[in-house]
Amino acid sequence: MSNLYNRIETLCKQAGINVTQMCREAKVSRGNLTDLKMGRQTGLSAKNANKIASYFGVTVGYLLGTEPKEKAPALTEKDERDISKKMQETLAQLEAQQSGLMFDGEPLDDETKELLAISLKNSLELAKKIAKQKYTPKKYRKKSE
Repeated sequence: MSNLYNRIETLCKQAGINVTQMCREAKVSRGNLTDLKMGRQTGLSAKNANKIASYFGVTVGYLLGTEPKEKAPALTEKDERDISKKMQETLAQLEAQQSGLMFDGEPLDDETKELLAISLKNSLELAKKIAKQKYTPKKYRKKSE
């Protein structure tokens, strides 16, 4: 039995269905998965792998074992505005303290300030995504999350 079949079977168990039912709903031949299970076939066609991945809301890479199951939740426009606002507030606070931003006793040049802003934005986006993933109740999560 292949890892691919085991992963599909695990996803079916988590969804509370059997493999045959998933094949019917995803419009994938049950024979392909039987061949996969028995070792007569080592993989799925790209079309079938895509159908199964879409059915479960995972990536094809996850099915093949090359990437993790969880996708980071997408940021909404409101989240983007919140991040932008928080970033501007933080940069303004840093500028207001003392006589501007300094590193090793020298003021930061414009290029370094921009790099700091980009780094701050990336950190805020990551923190927001992690918070969304961690604190969104399961009943409000989409099937793909």
